[in-house]
Amino acid sequence: MVGSMKNRQYHIKFPPTDPHQLSQDEAYFYLLENHEDIKIRFHDYSEIYKRPGLYEQLFYDRLKCNSPKKVRDILAKVLSDNRVEMTELRVLDLGAGNGMFGEQLQAGGVARVIGVDISPEAADACARDRPGRYDAYYVGDISNNEAAISEDLKSWQFDCLSCVAALGFGDIPASAFAHAFNLISPSGWVAFNIKETFLLASDNSGFSTLVKTLLNSDALEVHHLERYRHRISIDGRPLFYHALVGRKESDIPPSVMSTLS
Repeated sequence: MVGSMKNRQYHIKFPPTDPHQLSQDEAYFYLLENHEDIKIRFHDYSEIYKRPGLYEQLFYDRLKCNSPKKVRDILAKVLSDNRVEMTELRVLDLGAGNGMFGEQLQAGGVARVIGVDISPEAADACARDRPGRYDAYYVGDISNNEAAISEDLKSWQFDCLSCVAALGFGDIPASAFAHAFNLISPSGWVAFNIKETFLLASDNSGFSTLVKTLLNSDALEVHHLERYRHRISIDGRPLFYHALVGRKESDIPPSVMSTLS
């Protein structure tokens, strides 16, 4: 991590209103900038990424997020149990953001890491704060096979898909995740995390439906599913996620893909 980014500190304030009234995707904070409090939603990543080190200070220092390392460690264990070397993997990191998980993958010695994010600000932040963590970084929407970057992505011959702290809440459409899944070679690996409520029967959102379809189909063989503390909320309550690592058995069929458009 770039030294100047690590040393920079921002003045962050959380709202005085009852945080229990806000859903996770509605949460926000105030940033003191030029003697003015600026209101920024937690999921307004484009604004957060513009400020070097703000993402890390907010989510990792203040809110104690540990998902990148947690998912990387689970993936490493599953691979070891299956006698697969992490150094052999060619990983598609979907929702790569500013490279937090790419950094973990690189530390684990993967052969290739390719980042994809829909946000140009995320790509700029990654290039600024974590240069060289990815072998390539694409900006665009891969929600359909006709996307301009699809052919380039296919040429990497991925055997692992990762998506950490980026699913649900509309950050990545279910169709984008499904198309990324289908880019992975048969018997390739999939590692991602999701908020625990997405696995509840009562959740019928697009992404929740897709994940439950994967879990109940032959497309994905689950090797590890673990509930863990993703981070804390602004009032100190733990926010639990599930980390999942599995092996791809087959593509998501067209009949399912057509429901995600």
